[in-house]
Amino acid sequence: MAPIIELGERVTASGEIEVEQEYVAGLYARLDALREEAAGRLAAARRAGGEAAVWQAEVARLDAVEQGLCFGRLDLHDGRRIYIGRLGLFRDDDGEPLLLDWRVPVARAFYTATATAPQGVRRRRRITTRGRTVVALNDELLTPDGAGDDGLVGEAALLAAVTAARTGRMHDIVTTLQAEQDRIVRHESGGVLVVQGGPGTGKTAVALHRVAYLLYTRPHLRTRGVLVVGPSRIFLDYIGQVLPGLGENSVVTATITDLVPDVEVSRVDPPEAVALKGRAVMAERLAETVRSRVRTPDHPVDVEFEQQVLRLDPRTCDRAVRNARRTGLPHNEARLVHQREVVDALAQRLVDGMEAVVLTDTGEAIDGGSADGRLGEADLRALAAAGFVIDQDEHDDGPKALLDQADRVALRNSLLADAGVQAVLDALWPPLTPEHVVSDLLGEPVDGWSAADVPLLDEAASLIGHVGDRVTFGHVVVDEAQELSEMAWRMLMRRCPTRSMTIVGDPAQTGNPAGTSSWDHVLRPHVRDRWQLARLTVNYRTPAEIMAATADLLAAHHPGTPPPRSVRSTGETPWRIRTTRADLVTTVTDLATEHGDGQLAIIAPNAHIEPLAAALSLPTPPDLTGEVVLLTPGQAKGLEFDSVLIADPAEILGTAPLGHNDLYVAMTRATQRLGIVHPGPSPVELTAIPDRSHRPTGAETSA
Repeated sequence: MAPIIELGERVTASGEIEVEQEYVAGLYARLDALREEAAGRLAAARRAGGEAAVWQAEVARLDAVEQGLCFGRLDLHDGRRIYIGRLGLFRDDDGEPLLLDWRVPVARAFYTATATAPQGVRRRRRITTRGRTVVALNDELLTPDGAGDDGLVGEAALLAAVTAARTGRMHDIVTTLQAEQDRIVRHESGGVLVVQGGPGTGKTAVALHRVAYLLYTRPHLRTRGVLVVGPSRIFLDYIGQVLPGLGENSVVTATITDLVPDVEVSRVDPPEAVALKGRAVMAERLAETVRSRVRTPDHPVDVEFEQQVLRLDPRTCDRAVRNARRTGLPHNEARLVHQREVVDALAQRLVDGMEAVVLTDTGEAIDGGSADGRLGEADLRALAAAGFVIDQDEHDDGPKALLDQADRVALRNSLLADAGVQAVLDALWPPLTPEHVVSDLLGEPVDGWSAADVPLLDEAASLIGHVGDRVTFGHVVVDEAQELSEMAWRMLMRRCPTRSMTIVGDPAQTGNPAGTSSWDHVLRPHVRDRWQLARLTVNYRTPAEIMAATADLLAAHHPGTPPPRSVRSTGETPWRIRTTRADLVTTVTDLATEHGDGQLAIIAPNAHIEPLAAALSLPTPPDLTGEVVLLTPGQAKGLEFDSVLIADPAEILGTAPLGHNDLYVAMTRATQRLGIVHPGPSPVELTAIPDRSHRPTGAETSA
């Protein structure tokens, strides 16, 4: 039951802050007590040499919620007052809730209640804190005569969040989740949920808050693990504070290439090679490459063993291959079955030779015994004379084997240990490595791997059984999922056997030549029709002026794709400046030097990164916390900045087959201002943007 506090007298704004400050102080006191208890248990576990990981995780969880512990309050029509925060806190003596975790069902109204559908809420209050101090309150009365119903919940707090200066690190949006976002966060899909939305719709934030929600509502995921896959290490660093801020520290983050840690990416493929290597047909070609390494001879094979020559006939070899493949095991494991079959055949040939009775030219046994190896009367008398008495009732006068089972096992082991025999076995069914398989398929020497090679190597590893310590997860989140090739999807599915996934992306932003334009195309081979699509339609980040500047680009290359609806306007009109190719670096450098309002991202094609970095003394790879950040369009995916300056849009358009999508990504990274510098004529898609080639001054240089 939520804590009940009577709604009493009206007080001044300062009085309300004092009331909330007192309550928040009590929450922090309870948090401190829990921290002290957890620290004590952690110390005790370490002294006892016991399992300390549980308490270490609890200490980290409690430390992570220090900022913004309590951010909301609901005043209900039934007189209850409910406080909402980053985790649940309960009174020590009677277990009464002091603070409700934002993920509990009753807290949902904080995000979805409106004046027309108040869900029992009379007032929603947002509490802003700085450290442990309450600094501001924002109330919404959800009554017919209260605030209007414009579709945005907590508009003032939302706009304050989206217009705040960027720091190079994403922050959570737990205090400002909107109804369409909250619906996706709490979606009960147990399979694959695809979240599609244009720039600025909060796809990444929604996916991460969904992870936190799933970990809270499905505790088994804490033991089975959650993996978050991002397009780059830059992106993963950018989002790295979100889940810890929500009290979740156990999630694994990785890029596609990180999932095969023993492969070092050292080269870049041309676009056509990337597209080819990403196609699903490569899986079939890899499988055929592996199969082709197994040899079934069409003539007998001589095997030398201890000065003897044993002969393997083609029928025996073929039977061994068929029996090995019938097991369905990967190549290197099935190879052991093949070896056993072949060695058994060789051992039987040796046994047959040892057990055979040697006959004279007249057909008699050379040792004077029976020609068929049976014990005759003379044999029995000789054995009796030697002290071996055979019971006549139990006597079987059939042939007697010289070698028992232990002898036969020793013989097989000797064959396996023989270098000559092993050479024949390796020639018939060789041991393989992923590197050799991929190199054979591509017809290239192993002189370094590209990012597009990594899914091929992973596929080959699965085919031959060389998977090492590959880890699987209970749930996988894929951000910028439109960038994944068909082969990369195969790679991910192997790591999520339950097919429980949250996939977020926007096909209009696909930059990878092997990426996708259809979710059904990449998902159906793995989950058939067991996936659902949820759309985000509201752009909270990108101002209307910037989205208008992208209209011609979007219409030219994605006709029929509606842009997300921007919720705000800044009054800052995007602009462009014409320069020459020789003066491009100087022009961009001058504009960056004049910039002084928030964080600036300079987004340029690869060809300009090195000279711009030298001119501006900027690091590469970029430092996202810097006042000025230099990136390629690919590195900018999923990021946001106060201002963006694009250098040479024509080069971005022409560098890759999907350069138009890369330019769209670059243009939609800004929360405030956008400027473009183009050597020579402007690309036709940008001609509607005002030309300020006279060099902007004052407010115009703020981008």
